[in-house]
Amino acid sequence: MIRLRKPKIVVLGAGYGGLMAVTRLQKMIGVNEADLTLVNKNDYHYETTWLHEASAGTLHHDKARYQVKDVIDNSRVKFVKETVVSINKDEKKIVLSNGELEYDYLVISLGSHPETFGIKGLKEYAFGITNINAARQLREHIEYQFATYNTEEVKRDQRLAIVVGGAGFTGIEFLGELANRVPELCREYDVDHKKVRIICVEAAPTALPGFDPELVEYAVNHLERKGVEFKIGTAIKECVEDGIIVAKDDVMEEIKSDTVVWAAGVRGNSIVEEAGFENMRGRVKVDSYLRAPGHEDVFIIGDCSLVINEEINRPYPPTAQIAMQQGITAAKNIAVAVRDQGEMEEFKPDIKGTVASLGEDDAVGMVFGKKVMGTKASFMKKMIDNRALLMVGGAGLVVKKGKFKFF
Repeated sequence: MIRLRKPKIVVLGAGYGGLMAVTRLQKMIGVNEADLTLVNKNDYHYETTWLHEASAGTLHHDKARYQVKDVIDNSRVKFVKETVVSINKDEKKIVLSNGELEYDYLVISLGSHPETFGIKGLKEYAFGITNINAARQLREHIEYQFATYNTEEVKRDQRLAIVVGGAGFTGIEFLGELANRVPELCREYDVDHKKVRIICVEAAPTALPGFDPELVEYAVNHLERKGVEFKIGTAIKECVEDGIIVAKDDVMEEIKSDTVVWAAGVRGNSIVEEAGFENMRGRVKVDSYLRAPGHEDVFIIGDCSLVINEEINRPYPPTAQIAMQQGITAAKNIAVAVRDQGEMEEFKPDIKGTVASLGEDDAVGMVFGKKVMGTKASFMKKMIDNRALLMVGGAGLVVKKGKFKFF
């Protein structure tokens, strides 16, 4: 096949899926075969699955990020630090905050937005665990409450009440770090630990929905021993300036707090919705090759994609593990399309395990079909984190950013 020009491959987003796609494409596609461009609003990638640590203050936020240029082949990939404004799929153009890009093949890996489910006041008054800046803001806010508590003439104990909305994966992991961080803050700022409340509100009938009941019980008991109060089966009805209003069995209750953290769900990026792709809450049900329906030149991965687990007829959760696997498959399929030879590969998730941390030295999860908990699970969690670094940036990135404090 004779081409008049090299095709343009554009990858939007340097998250888990986008970086994996780019680092594979730069090895698979020759410099004379296609132009490769990566667009990201920051010049760094951040480990989304580490943000709960940065938010609680148990990990410095710089440890949770690394420069994009350190893991891509800068002679092969053009990196564009810009914010994506919109996608014109009919004209095959990307509108950026400063300019435009044309594409022949597009990978959308733009990540997620918080899903507030229409709860009044969450956007205005609640903190999120969504990116590096949000994590830094939350950490500084929490520390400020402790640092200035004893300077008040009339002490308001709601300053030391921290409400976490959601007992899913992110909520539980944040609670684990917070439960470890609070005693340190109390010692540093001479605050009576008994004055501190950590309250978790979850609308579902259990914490960690989808986890094995034995692991859920272990996690909840572990956190309760560290002072976390759980309000399970309780829905947040409204977030106000000084707390939240909740309901359980039609009984309303107001919980006073100066720190409300929302960790109860995400939706796909709104740019995907605005581009006109058929979607559900910003997630596109892709075909078996990860393409958007009706658009064989557009691959959608990560939080913006929807892949059905046919065994249970429910979507796979939008995890880093799946996003990285999608990035590899998308890269392979684009290479096939560019060369117009070979067969595309169907995406089949290979779930090796899921582990939720409960602080630095404890965790629960399923690994290769077996239940793990305690220090063994914590070790496995760190190995999973290190493996992700290895897959993207090699051994050098693991040495620089990896987790090696196992016990």
